[in-house]
Amino acid sequence: MYYVPDGTDRCGYFMCSACGSKFLSLQTTDSIPCPYCEEDVDLEIGPDEEMSVSMDSAKLQQILEGEDVEKMDILLSLAITGGNYDWI
Repeated sequence: MYYVPDGTDRCGYFMCSACGSKFLSLQTTDSIPCPYCEEDVDLEIGPDEEMSVSMDSAKLQQILEGEDVEKMDILLSLAITGGNYDWI
């Protein structure tokens, strides 16, 4: 699968309030840091710069179980791959 490992029975469906990204994660807590927004955080700082803070901007929309995990993974991955089935 694209977002979660094959055979995953339970995962969380998240949406980031900062960038609008939708993704699956093995975590099922109420909020987590968005993996796409975290890419923009620069942890290398100079003496006069402030440390970037990673916020929990992705909110849990739904907990998926069973067949729904694979179905949602395929749906979300189509948006990223543009319908390219070669990775399946």
